[in-house]
Amino acid sequence: MTDAPAAPASGGRRAALVYNPIKVDAENLRARVVAHSSAAGWDDPLFFETTVEDLGDGVAREALEAGADAVLVAGGDGTVRAVSQAMAGSDVPLTIVPSGTGNLLARNLHLPLDDPDPMIAATFDGDVAAIDIGWARLVRPDGEPEEHAFVVMGGMGLDAAMIANTNGDLKKRVGWVAYVDGAARSLVKAKPFEIMYQVPGRRMHRASIHSVLFANCGSLPAGLELIPEASVSDGDLDIVIFQPKNPLGWLAVWRRVAWDNSVLRRFRAGRSILRLRTKDNAVRYAKGPGLELAASEPQPVQLDGDEFGEATAVNVRVDAGALVLAVPRGHTPVGL
Repeated sequence: MTDAPAAPASGGRRAALVYNPIKVDAENLRARVVAHSSAAGWDDPLFFETTVEDLGDGVAREALEAGADAVLVAGGDGTVRAVSQAMAGSDVPLTIVPSGTGNLLARNLHLPLDDPDPMIAATFDGDVAAIDIGWARLVRPDGEPEEHAFVVMGGMGLDAAMIANTNGDLKKRVGWVAYVDGAARSLVKAKPFEIMYQVPGRRMHRASIHSVLFANCGSLPAGLELIPEASVSDGDLDIVIFQPKNPLGWLAVWRRVAWDNSVLRRFRAGRSILRLRTKDNAVRYAKGPGLELAASEPQPVQLDGDEFGEATAVNVRVDAGALVLAVPRGHTPVGL
């Protein structure tokens, strides 16, 4: 459902809320946005619901065409991704109202998660911060290309298969923990595949891998740090390649993410230990403004935790500072 846009009665400023009705208490959320808008002296806000056919990008464009001075998004990570895709390059501030089970972009930026009011208020009396947005051009098995945005991270291979194998009902009940079940079922069938990849301006590589991730943010649920140095505003993407040679290699992957990155790096003594440790090749990192990737056979792809079918190639680029976010006054987002 979309409220029909109308010209503001006073010619003043107007906000628009895009929300997933399955993820939020729509009546309560709309009332809060109306209250904050009125208190700030703005005109009555516009409201747009997402649908199965329109995950948020279409109605976000409608909001912009209606002259919205600010847009709020409330839904899961997929809704935030879709709305961000439409908002990129518009210079209109986007407010992320915490909703759903993931909230990965909000978590990476350390935005308030437990109460929607601080973020809603930031729309009308907050600061703004520009962040990068990633674009992935997927080449389908039939050769047809299509491009989609992402704000957290995308990937090809095992991570995408894990998401595809995650039970939707279980995810609704227990949240991100459901991915453990998806991972267990995916690992049983996991096998490496050959890729050719290149960061622009560097030499091409060939590798046998299980998964490749291209990331704008570095943190995962449960406090896991996949890429501790990742920044959402450095004009680069962080690339992670998982290539364990055997089951023991998966233990090295887990140690790298769950212990080295997420625990040891927090302490000076831990960082000293990491400098002395012999490096392994189970996890490889790279960094750059994009990634050109071709696989030996079609592989599943995910963007911001949503499955995007199979592709034989992915060309990724970063659009630096293209997304403007509203944040609470005085809040300095982590990773900027």
